Amino acid sequence: MSGDKGFIAPALTDLLERWLTTDSALGRISENTRKAYQTDLLVFFAFLSQHMENARGVEMLRDISVTDMRSFMAHERGRGIAARSLARELSAVKSFYRWFSERDDFDATAVMMTRAPKFHNKLPRPLAKDAAKAVLETAALQSTEPWVQARDVAVLTLLYGCGLRISEALSLTFADVPLSDKLYIKGKGDKERLVPVIPTAQDAVAQYLRLCPFPGEKEHALFRGVRGGALSPRQVQKTLADVRMQLGLPSSVTPHAMRHSFATHLLNAGGDLRAIQELLGHASLASTEAYTAVDTARLLEVYEKAHPRG
Repeated sequence: MSGDKGFIAPALTDLLERWLTTDSALGRISENTRKAYQTDLLVFFAFLSQHMENARGVEMLRDISVTDMRSFMAHERGRGIAARSLARELSAVKSFYRWFSERDDFDATAVMMTRAPKFHNKLPRPLAKDAAKAVLETAALQSTEPWVQARDVAVLTLLYGCGLRISEALSLTFADVPLSDKLYIKGKGDKERLVPVIPTAQDAVAQYLRLCPFPGEKEHALFRGVRGGALSPRQVQKTLADVRMQLGLPSSVTPHAMRHSFATHLLNAGGDLRAIQELLGHASLASTEAYTAVDTARLLEVYEKAHPRG
């Protein structure tokens, strides 16, 4: 089953579009989140359109039962959808129904009472300090073009040195340079935060600017691909995958792991959890608290290996 619109009545896609474009319904969410919601709801609508054969329009959304929701969850599990992804799908469906039931004044209990599958949150897997340093050094060896070498180092230094998400680093424009000792970043949900920029990151970006053959206007992407277009996240991921293989590092070493390492190393050095929350742009402290679990797990590992009673 896919979210192919060919299975879905136009009235449903129109309703979905109305929900996605109603600011009061979704609030300030990122474009990626909006697209994920759209995909999840199309999958849900496509399932209902086949499952509830006698009702294909908006009316079937109001007539949904507990049994229908159980069938949907079972269908998705049968497709091999992971528990985490299914929980995300259900969250999108509930968010839509919260808006739709209030708008049309009907009882959406059958949807809202559906339980999400349980799953274990994966703890961040940061790099050791020497591994992070080796990644930055080895990234410079992935191209014969000096400006590409400087670009890759600059991007990864922003991830590790400033805790930026890859999307945040690649959203920088020529209006943001030369970098000062602080940078305003617009993160998830358009939430803006102030990030200190360490001299190493300033120097890495300055070196890239000196060598980059593609000048740009203020609104143009700062980091460029080899053909002059905006650098894609996929290219950064590929570069890091090559580095990972050369250094013999695990598959958990991704661009996001550089950001995890930034937070964990700050915490290990005595950084305040609230301050790290602000630096990362986490809306909830609970997201940042995952790093305390990482730190505790590391301490327990050392204890078990080194303590006489371990």
